[in-house]
Amino acid sequence: MDHMRPRAERARRVADDLRQQITEGRFAGSALPDERSLGRQLGASRNAVREALDLLRLEGLIVRRRGVGTTVVMPKYGHGLDRLAGLAETLTGHGSIVNHVRVAEKVAVLPEAVAARLEVPAESGGVHLERLRSLNGLPLSLDTSYLTADVGAAVLTGDLESQDVFALIEETTGCRLARADVAVHALCADPDTAALLAIEAGSAVFALERLTRLTDGRAVDAESIRIRADRMTLHATLFRT
Repeated sequence: MDHMRPRAERARRVADDLRQQITEGRFAGSALPDERSLGRQLGASRNAVREALDLLRLEGLIVRRRGVGTTVVMPKYGHGLDRLAGLAETLTGHGSIVNHVRVAEKVAVLPEAVAARLEVPAESGGVHLERLRSLNGLPLSLDTSYLTADVGAAVLTGDLESQDVFALIEETTGCRLARADVAVHALCADPDTAALLAIEAGSAVFALERLTRLTDGRAVDAESIRIRADRMTLHATLFRT
């Protein structure tokens, strides 16, 4: 029974339940119910709910104000990992997306690690892009891409401020993207990244590393994306075969 669980465990369980509802957008644009109502919904004591809310407050997910109640600090947006789509494509309909182009240049020699990912000689060169993406006026992600020389040259002719790199690759080259290898891990934001994303140094960010290939299997785009963890939820639908 719930009352027999250790106090900290009860609070953590309630916090997990509430966090899931918040990230699903259940309370978007409105205050959370009061502690007594939440306790009835979640089968938890008022003390457990209060401690759970304190945990979520420390995470920066909610804010509690006397006379106002408990509200979600800002919405979290979902980005599916089971479909090959750019972040801006995923966020269509959620508001105004702006890409601030910080770097867009040809490089004569690729960094060795990047060349290895793209499966080309470093001396073949390529294109380096860095864009700071904002949604509804707030920074969301810092996207760094290295593209192969031919594909990157075409992308540089496109509208980097308003279009996803994926869309530009397909539009400017006439070639379809087929698949990508993706790895996601968590980092504490370094001071430079934190300043760009308007968060405190050491805050949690998702680090998404993605290598995208054309239908012929050729690797063309090696990305490193840093996403504010307080603004994004990564999700996927998985099938057991």
